Amino acid sequence: MKQCFGYLRVSTTKQGDGVSLDAQKAFITDYATRNQITITQWFEEKETAAKQGRPAFNAMVAAINRGKAVGFIAHKIDRSARNFADWAKIGDLSDAGYEVHFAAETLDFRSRGGRLSADMQAVIATDYIRNLREEVRKGIDGRLKQGLYPFKAPCGYLDNGRGKPKTLDPERAPLVKELFDLYASGNHSIRSLRSEMIRRGLTSRTGRPPSKRQIEAILANPFYCGIIHIKRTGATYEGIHEPLISVALFDRVQAVKSGKAGKKVTRHNHMFRGLFRCASCRRSMIPERQKGRVYYRCQVRSCPTTTMREDMIEDRIIDALLGLRLSGAAIDRLTDQVTRWVEERHDCQNDELTLTRNLAAVEQRLENLTDALIDKHIDHDTYAAKRQSLLLEKRRIEDQAEAMAELQAAPGQVRRFLELAKTLAAYYQSLEPAERRQFVQTAFSNRRVEAKSVAFEPSDWLAPVRSVSCAPVGEPFRPTSRSGPDLKPCQIEALVMAAYSDQVQSFLVGTDTSRLR
Repeated sequence: MKQCFGYLRVSTTKQGDGVSLDAQKAFITDYATRNQITITQWFEEKETAAKQGRPAFNAMVAAINRGKAVGFIAHKIDRSARNFADWAKIGDLSDAGYEVHFAAETLDFRSRGGRLSADMQAVIATDYIRNLREEVRKGIDGRLKQGLYPFKAPCGYLDNGRGKPKTLDPERAPLVKELFDLYASGNHSIRSLRSEMIRRGLTSRTGRPPSKRQIEAILANPFYCGIIHIKRTGATYEGIHEPLISVALFDRVQAVKSGKAGKKVTRHNHMFRGLFRCASCRRSMIPERQKGRVYYRCQVRSCPTTTMREDMIEDRIIDALLGLRLSGAAIDRLTDQVTRWVEERHDCQNDELTLTRNLAAVEQRLENLTDALIDKHIDHDTYAAKRQSLLLEKRRIEDQAEAMAELQAAPGQVRRFLELAKTLAAYYQSLEPAERRQFVQTAFSNRRVEAKSVAFEPSDWLAPVRSVSCAPVGEPFRPTSRSGPDLKPCQIEALVMAAYSDQVQSFLVGTDTSRLR
């Protein structure tokens, strides 16, 4: 009996899990039995025939050319090839004397008429797949123009079926936002950021820890700020899904990635690295991990300052913050300061008009850009780059408009924050390590270690708060003068932004914070 290979193909993995492969195998087996052919090996393909370079098909052709079989049997012509390159390989096998059989086709591939009929069917199959590809592309383009992303949702979002926008993943979305925030701080390399996010519980769609490449892909994807970018074509679209981050945060991340923001590459992300100096020699205290604890050491051998444990430094910080408690009168005063700042520095009606004009100008530039492409004044690559830039600018203006609406609620937000943070020590203890580090950096200056003690001074913003707006627990609030000195806007900003709390940061998002100083 002649020995041939059996070739099976389905277009998708989903089809392969069903009956299609079994049905093809039954046809081929029956054909082989009737024609006294032995199937020595099966080659299965779960890939569209429109793509060239199918591994199983190529392996079969190579094995036939090495004399492992006298030919092969496929179910039908359109199961063997739907592109001219693969059909040419089948023709070459026939021309070389190998046998080509199609179990469901009543034609003799070895005769002139049968070969011609097979060639015609192959041309029809190729035309069919080409037209199908164009129709699929039209459907994808239509979805993209509607602002829908017709591919798998990126990490942090969920798929909701065809024709529906992606929605935020309640488990992964907060972690992805933390990923952007941490990298934008400039305190992480990709390596240290990956380790930190794995520690916090971020996983890929498959449930595995994210790789460095996946972390880099997330940070470079404008989808998270509402913009859909297709790498293959370079096209950019305005998405209708809910953005996870602001354009401002996305821009900061890109600045860090490009090296414009002075990113720090750290192998060990110790909490107080670079914040404390030796009181004797004024050199930085260098953190080292020994036996599960972090020690800060002065590297000068002759210096009387030797080591200080990280937990002991933190105890001194908490002791310094325990005496800082906001009284009810202090909360009223700070809330009033923010209210006056909103009223005095922002003409909301004029600001809204300005944003409306800016938004209209961007939309007009988008139309002009499309006209320039149609008139061939610019090439497609330039069009794609400019369009993405303009869509990001449009999203940025929309973020500012949302922030302006939130600005009107700023006094209430600040008051709620201050109620939660009456005792700065308790608030400090509720923060994550990276936020504690930022708090210490903001709150205290001249931080130093001497022998086994820690010393520091309140920063410029904290000193007035300590003397004017804070009172020891149980004591009434007494201003230093009849009217009491007003806190400067920069001190208000520093207080509410001290720990970068999400509860209050929104009232400054999208505003020019330099105007506060």
